[in-house]
Amino acid sequence: MAAAAKSSLLVIDDEVQIRRLLRVTLEAEHYKVREAETGQLGLQELAHAAPDGIILDLGLPDLDGTEVIRRLREWSKVPVLVLSVREGEDDKIAALDAGADDYLTKPFSGRELLARVRAILRRTPAASEPAVVKIGDIEVDQAARLVRRAGTEVHLTAREYALFHLLVQHRGKVVTHRQILRELWGPNAEENTHYLRVHMTHLRQKLEADPHTPRHLKTDAGIGYRLVEG
Repeated sequence: MAAAAKSSLLVIDDEVQIRRLLRVTLEAEHYKVREAETGQLGLQELAHAAPDGIILDLGLPDLDGTEVIRRLREWSKVPVLVLSVREGEDDKIAALDAGADDYLTKPFSGRELLARVRAILRRTPAASEPAVVKIGDIEVDQAARLVRRAGTEVHLTAREYALFHLLVQHRGKVVTHRQILRELWGPNAEENTHYLRVHMTHLRQKLEADPHTPRHLKTDAGIGYRLVEG
């Protein structure tokens, strides 16, 4: 169990009894265990503690577990084992499609839980994005979905954040109009480039020192947009 001794796990579950049971079971096998009782706290803990794996309940009080998975998959490749009372096929498919690595229903045996944990930890994920990305004086906290400029929080609409975050994920590269429209508005919106012009104008007004001569949010005429770090 030398490998297990080096592994840390984050348990995200609102039931105290389940967290206690998981801690006892996992620590007996020398795993390091951290806990969070809500989805938001779990995302914050993930950003700060960088665990090797996550055990996640779907029925959280603030966010559905599938939404937690979608959010963390925006920037993290950490393995996720879903542990839930939901036995329906649709729930399992939704969690796996969102990015979960495995799914175990409650009640569970300790031996099976440990086997599933060992299995997800054997997968070596690609390097995750840092929780906080800095572009000049702009700071993006991907776990909290917050954007700051010169230390001050900037309010972005959901669509503005989605557009900016897509550019952050591909920073330094041109993201085409069609790709942006398809990912943010769906395949039927691929020709509606005026949507992008409006939202890009708003982003530049909020994030650029000089919106008319942007330093970071660049246009590649007729192709798309590019986020420049320098």
